[in-house]
Amino acid sequence: MGIYGQDWASYQSSNPDTSGLSFVFIKVTEGLSYTNPEWTDQRDHARANGLVVGYYHYPHMANSVEAEADRFLATAQPQPGDILVLDWEGYDSANSGVSHADQLAYKEAWLRYVKQKAPANPVGMYCNFDYWENVDTTGYVADFLWIATAGRSAGDPGIRANWLFHQYSDNPVDQDYCHLDSTDALSSWALSFAPSGPAWPGEYLRLQTPEIHDSNVRAWQQRMSDRGWHITVDGWYGPASASICRQFQAEKGLTQDGIVGPATWACAFRTDNVT
Repeated sequence: MGIYGQDWASYQSSNPDTSGLSFVFIKVTEGLSYTNPEWTDQRDHARANGLVVGYYHYPHMANSVEAEADRFLATAQPQPGDILVLDWEGYDSANSGVSHADQLAYKEAWLRYVKQKAPANPVGMYCNFDYWENVDTTGYVADFLWIATAGRSAGDPGIRANWLFHQYSDNPVDQDYCHLDSTDALSSWALSFAPSGPAWPGEYLRLQTPEIHDSNVRAWQQRMSDRGWHITVDGWYGPASASICRQFQAEKGLTQDGIVGPATWACAFRTDNVT
């Protein structure tokens, strides 16, 4: 069971062999200045051969999280069904001087920020066994974990945590395994993050004076009620609605600001995460 993929960077050609592959992760950006010159050709080649496509960013963790993440997203321009990844490792000269505590803080902030910016895409983390066991202390991976333990059998990464992807070899290229049963299953999972309900109306629902009272508030309240939250559906965005919003955001790993923006709205109208 399971399916196989690879991860590509500029070391690979613009059209690598896709035989037997279901997915690929493509390096798009690094730091604030590097872009993989092959990434768009690699993306188009992967899509033409029916692969599920993911993009990853390699950080320089002394830089601004927001600046790096914004550059990554502006370059990748993810579409529904594309998978977004932070390649979290820091052995190189750009990161070795950054403390593990600051590297951890970067990881936490990048995943949360990108998830806020791209709520319709799965967002996750790649790391190796050393970083998972010795640098990470929270276990926060946003939507999924891609774990690297080269030298172990595909699908046997040797960790207790839930994982979706396993990089099990780097010879002759980085080789990956996903425990889902088929390309279609992975594609369906990735597409499930796109909101199935109404698009965000463009209005931030928040506590203010006078209180917001309109059909957008009522639509969000009704959706939260349908999900099982005890909320009055009256169209008024008051303290009770803000409290429910913060509780929902905490449960889903979103920024807990009590404001229904695009990420909170999209998460509320998803159908695969109903609680």
